Amino acid sequence: MKALVAVKRVVDYNVKVRVKADGSDVDIGNVKMSMNPFDEIAVEEAVRLKEAGKVSEIVAVSLGEKKCEETLRTALAMGADRAIHVETDTKLEPLAVAKLLKAVADKENPQIFFLGKQAIDDDANQVAQMLAALLNAAQGTFASKVQIEGDEVQIVREIDGGEETLALKLPAVISADLRLNEPRFVKLPNIMTAKKKPLEKLTPADLVADISPRLKTVKFAEPKARQAGVKVASVAELVEKLKNEAKVI
Repeated sequence: MKALVAVKRVVDYNVKVRVKADGSDVDIGNVKMSMNPFDEIAVEEAVRLKEAGKVSEIVAVSLGEKKCEETLRTALAMGADRAIHVETDTKLEPLAVAKLLKAVADKENPQIFFLGKQAIDDDANQVAQMLAALLNAAQGTFASKVQIEGDEVQIVREIDGGEETLALKLPAVISADLRLNEPRFVKLPNIMTAKKKPLEKLTPADLVADISPRLKTVKFAEPKARQAGVKVASVAELVEKLKNEAKVI
């Protein structure tokens, strides 16, 4: 069984981003970039399934500028067998990403797809659902547990009321939630080995996919600074402030 895992290069989660002075975009010049944390969880799950004998090959895919190769090398070091880089400098919207992944899927014919539930830069949470729709495949989002048996994958997903268990016929698209697993630490020998693994280069034109932007971002702005909190000495003082200052009771 072949697994396709999508990974995205994003600003590292420890970096505090700033908006450009003209409000046109977020300033990511000279900041640390890394693999989207939810995509890292998706890669880890695919690798664990391969180690369990459920998956035979893992193909990592990334879309974007040339530096996305670094993200793919990380996925290869974690255990992916080969990688595909669809290189483009165009800023990709979720639908464009789904179209490109669908085109890659048509070429590779994987039986299971793993994605992070969302990217921490735009928090869109749309690609997995759109990809499943384009492929006319089953989808399991926010997965916290994945188990493959024959031509079926069973997932446990987190919902507002608790957990929901779904049985999906393959092929299926699965988006990884935070509690699915804890990604492994990549060791130096694996990093060196990853440099020798195959990495195929493609372009959107090769995949005949329409990635024309459909949205226009009007402005970026940082959230307003929050007023510092205060400590109160007693319940009576708290009630008094809520009633007379905050006016919420």
